[in-house]
Amino acid sequence: MKLERLLSIIILLLNRRMIQAKELADQFEVSIRTIYRDIDTINAAGIPIVTYQGTNGGIGLSEGYRLDRNILTNDELASIVTALRSISTSYGKEEHQRLVEKINSVVLPAHTADFQQKTSRVLIDYSPWDGAERLRPKLQLIDEAIDSCVLVSFIYSNAEGEISERIAEPHMLILKGRQWYLKAYCLEKKDFRLFKLNRMKELDLEQDKTFIRRDPPNHEPFEGKSKVHSSMVPEVVLRFKEEARHLAEEWFGMEELLPDKDNCWLVKKTYPEDEWLYRFILSLGHHVEVLEPQHLREIIANRAEQIANVYHSAKQPDKFH
Repeated sequence: MKLERLLSIIILLLNRRMIQAKELADQFEVSIRTIYRDIDTINAAGIPIVTYQGTNGGIGLSEGYRLDRNILTNDELASIVTALRSISTSYGKEEHQRLVEKINSVVLPAHTADFQQKTSRVLIDYSPWDGAERLRPKLQLIDEAIDSCVLVSFIYSNAEGEISERIAEPHMLILKGRQWYLKAYCLEKKDFRLFKLNRMKELDLEQDKTFIRRDPPNHEPFEGKSKVHSSMVPEVVLRFKEEARHLAEEWFGMEELLPDKDNCWLVKKTYPEDEWLYRFILSLGHHVEVLEPQHLREIIANRAEQIANVYHSAKQPDKFH
């Protein structure tokens, strides 16, 4: 990702007087044009990087400028390493590991043991239980498209099952709730959209079709769910049986549980009403009952009845031998 690459370039320039753009491009597997865009970004952040022409030329810090190597404390560097290792659980790249090694190299030997302890305290694992290998090719292709500003094409199936062909300008990868999304400008809709990677098929680069990055709306909130049912339920009241208290604690936390009659427990939450909410409540099975609102209670009851009918009317399947 771009942030890790920028940090890597800065650290390389701290340790080397000059480096060629082609060497950086080969190392990070991007185009030379992308490297020069990175240099512009670093310059805009207040670190004066200049290019020197000629046979022995390259990229280096401006003469007379010295960047304080202690601009980041060991605690701050440890936070970066922890973040990189956590990101790598779902978005693993060789650049992440190289950057971790470079950060380790700038820590003084006398502080190495303490630094390693700080970076081993927390690991946030973003990867799904079934692994992220099936999404890795899509992530790599989209990452390449974002870096090179190349259009992508794909077939998309939305939350309602409608299938369409899309061509879009990829701008950002987003990981939310263990699900990957692509924020892109859709040429068909002529607006920014969020596409769930699991719903994208036949993803490909539109070679030689580049675009100029747009500024996405600053006020646009993250909308990972369908906009068809975007209204907020005033308050969802769920009742859990005593034997399912552990489920309520796992999903909502002990502080959210309110005692009710018959050794039951109540949870009161506000949610957007959409397919996610219906599926989430149904996933809790018979251990939970929707008390309010009444229309949500009826929706869940109807869907539960449809599930029961599938098993009551279906022929008993043959057993595996």
